[in-house]
Amino acid sequence: MRFFDPLAHTGSRAALSVVMAIVAATIAAKAPGAEEGGTTLSPRALQEIAKVEAEIDAIEARAVERLAAPPDNQIQQIELLGKLMLYDKELSVNRNEACAFCHTPETGFTGPVSELNRTTGAYPGSVRTRFSDRKPQSHAYAPLSPVLHYNPGQGDLVGGNFWDMRATGRRLGNPAAEQAQGPPTNPVEMGLPDIACAVYRASQRPYRALFESVWGAQSFAIPWPDDVEQVCNRPGPATAADPLPVHLSRIDRGRASTTFDQMAQSISGYEASAEVTSFTSKYDAVLAKKAQFTPQEQQGYDLFRGKGQCNTCHRDGGPGEDPLFTDFTASNIGTPANPRLPYYRENRPDALGYVANPEGPSFVDGGVGSFLSKVHLLSQPSAVDARWLKLAPDNQARIQVPTLRNVDKRPSSEFVKAYGHNGYFTSLKQIVHFYNTRDVLPRCRPNDAGEGTTCWPAPESTANMNTSRVGRLGLSDAEEDALVVFMQTLSDGWVH
Repeated sequence: MRFFDPLAHTGSRAALSVVMAIVAATIAAKAPGAEEGGTTLSPRALQEIAKVEAEIDAIEARAVERLAAPPDNQIQQIELLGKLMLYDKELSVNRNEACAFCHTPETGFTGPVSELNRTTGAYPGSVRTRFSDRKPQSHAYAPLSPVLHYNPGQGDLVGGNFWDMRATGRRLGNPAAEQAQGPPTNPVEMGLPDIACAVYRASQRPYRALFESVWGAQSFAIPWPDDVEQVCNRPGPATAADPLPVHLSRIDRGRASTTFDQMAQSISGYEASAEVTSFTSKYDAVLAKKAQFTPQEQQGYDLFRGKGQCNTCHRDGGPGEDPLFTDFTASNIGTPANPRLPYYRENRPDALGYVANPEGPSFVDGGVGSFLSKVHLLSQPSAVDARWLKLAPDNQARIQVPTLRNVDKRPSSEFVKAYGHNGYFTSLKQIVHFYNTRDVLPRCRPNDAGEGTTCWPAPESTANMNTSRVGRLGLSDAEEDALVVFMQTLSDGWVH
């Protein structure tokens, strides 16, 4: 697998990186972050991870080369900074996981490891034995989400980022920027114990001068304590007794917080750029009258807007709207629990004493409701508006409606993508079949060979479950296929 980088040039270094990745996979189990206990990754997954990491390093190296002659336009400078930070593994506790590890171009900026998508759904963090409770979302088009707000006319929360909307954008006016502030200190993702660690690590990186040129010379003018390296090398979370383990003065803490905000705004700026949010699919070409749908694609689009009822939530636009294929609300479609998630087994202290999931196998994802009621969130970059607490029961188990742009973008037909907030579904056809037949097919028996085709497991939660537009659509197998073929026209990078 090779990731497409619009600014890449040919050369031997990237190719060598991929070859070396195969060798690296054989020692990955002894790499930083591979603490004892927890889920053991298969050799196939380790090899694929090593290839992904090598490609991320190659993309980062090409971005670093651009620092020799950076753009003279501030917007493009911010985009370059954001890209450099997204591909920078030094911003994780064990210096082994960039943000891009879960968000790569070849998959529409979501999970790039086919074997993980097929087996675990979720991805390991910088501490490789820690996994999240959800699959990675795409960050393409995420900056176009509105600031989270309540619409009383339709009775819905609208906007934000993350599956549970917890990056509200209320503080920075930008949900994608607040989303970028979640992973660095999430114990099961990049794992730093303090946001000041992200700022300290960034101050040591090649893009420091460009950052100071854009955001000001004060950005990293912080007298770091003598033990900052030791503190920042220990995986989070911080202890309750010492929640900010990088000990700074009040003024320096404020400066670090401001710089962290600017790091996040830079990342959001890159995510909003044409390199990531590009509107270059065949669907866009059809809108521009530069291409035509095939008969099957047109049939799928007609079903999408009609019998399939997809367009009700995955909106293709209207007056004044971009066709983003989401309405930014949340819904519980009744997705079954994904027993492959390692998170269910993270109910005992790991080698560092951390317990990611105290509920163990009984964990039920509460979605937006859990965010509103502040129930065991792995990261919380945005505060909850206290006026929304009363909305928690009506939002229990509801998950943000994702964009369908790039929904089937992948490097090859053999590559497995995961779908649903927990990665339960492993093909686009399967999740379309679920929407169509959830309430028609019988419940599966244990180890039922027909699971996903002739039967479905029970929903993870029936709270607020959508029964009006999901479950009994009456589509034929050929109509399901047509919907899949239409949604494949939403992949960016289409070439006539």
